[in-house]
Amino acid sequence: MKEKDIMPLVKRRMGIDELNDMQQQALNVWKSGGGDLVLYSPTGTGKTLAFSLCLLQALKPPMQQLQAVVLAPSRELVMQTAEILRSLAVGYKVTPCYGGHAASEEKASLAVTPDVIVSTPGRLLDHQRRGNIDLAGARLLVLDEMDKSLELGFEEEMRQLLKKMPRLNRRILASATVLYPVPDYVRLHNPATLNVLEKTDLPAERITVRQIIADSKDKLETLRNLLLSLDGGKTIVFANYRESVERIHQFLARGRIDAGIYHGALEQQDRERAVAMLNNGSITVLVATDLASRGLDIDTVEHIIHYHLPVNEQAYIHRNGRTARVDATGNTYVITAPGEQLPEWVTVDETMDLHPADSMPRAAMATIYFQAGKKEKLSRGDIMGFIASNGGIEAGDIGRIDVRDHYSLAAVPRHQAQEVLKRLQNAKIKGKKVRLSLLK
Repeated sequence: MKEKDIMPLVKRRMGIDELNDMQQQALNVWKSGGGDLVLYSPTGTGKTLAFSLCLLQALKPPMQQLQAVVLAPSRELVMQTAEILRSLAVGYKVTPCYGGHAASEEKASLAVTPDVIVSTPGRLLDHQRRGNIDLAGARLLVLDEMDKSLELGFEEEMRQLLKKMPRLNRRILASATVLYPVPDYVRLHNPATLNVLEKTDLPAERITVRQIIADSKDKLETLRNLLLSLDGGKTIVFANYRESVERIHQFLARGRIDAGIYHGALEQQDRERAVAMLNNGSITVLVATDLASRGLDIDTVEHIIHYHLPVNEQAYIHRNGRTARVDATGNTYVITAPGEQLPEWVTVDETMDLHPADSMPRAAMATIYFQAGKKEKLSRGDIMGFIASNGGIEAGDIGRIDVRDHYSLAAVPRHQAQEVLKRLQNAKIKGKKVRLSLLK
């Protein structure tokens, strides 16, 4: 794709008027030489868009042959990256592959060879071994969040995959921490390194850190009072254990606080729904383990709460990286029990006294669940038109619509949700009746 065509496409498809400094630098470095690119940039600075634009520059016209592979360490990051690439790579087939849903569906999608595959390492290696995809022709490779992939133990899978891609001529390695040395199996060729870890206006510099000292070892009441003291905005509460996340979520639900839940023992679809409902305004709080500290596409998180102190500094940095993304500001709150000492890597700006309101305002939106999605040939436009025509509300009142493979979610004003659902129950969308329900 020609450079002059890039920004109009980015603006039209993603609503971004101009690239940030890191993204522009990455694109310039990539275009200026024929070698590989090593990009070190903090979480939340837009690395995904940066390497996606570099790939666009290097892709040949669609040819029903595999051109590029993007490896990422988590399902959530794979889905986020695939969505961005699908928005920008007009005319190209982009196929995401990840665990948590049927591999048979991915096999069917791979029957027509994609131009770009975005995958977790383990899933892609499984497809390769089963003969579902031939990686030998790939020319371009992106190793996204390479530090996290190594941390999660994907080194052997990546080593095996790279052996299956002998024709690679350009690589992009993206990481939020410096890798030294870069593993030799990556086989970097004439690499240019762009390290903006020190130069970037780090998220930490735009975050205010406040400590709240709980009255007792059990921090639940303190957490509730903290939430009731905030001035609105999306909030993520981090705890160290799945059991703690469940307990916190149940406590908040009993207090009529609109909260979702996110941890590794949940089904993939349940995790996707929780993130979608936070993004569309149906919940205001997400209670999560550190699984949510990387790779999630969540718009404008104002508050991060550490219910438990993280296990190390890296975990603290990545949790906080969910807020103050790109150029925004954010707030971090650290709840400590009496006598609990802060580690040296937590620097507090102030100790906060709580002044809780009597109750927390309900979330403005509610989510209608459609038991049909992309595989049933539904689109955002189909759902928007269906609700506007049959639901008794204006199109402008309909919130965010998310369409997944076999289900879809649509946000509508909470105070109208029951009536909208009632009106839609007996209507048909694209000539078919689809099971609908309100998500709690």
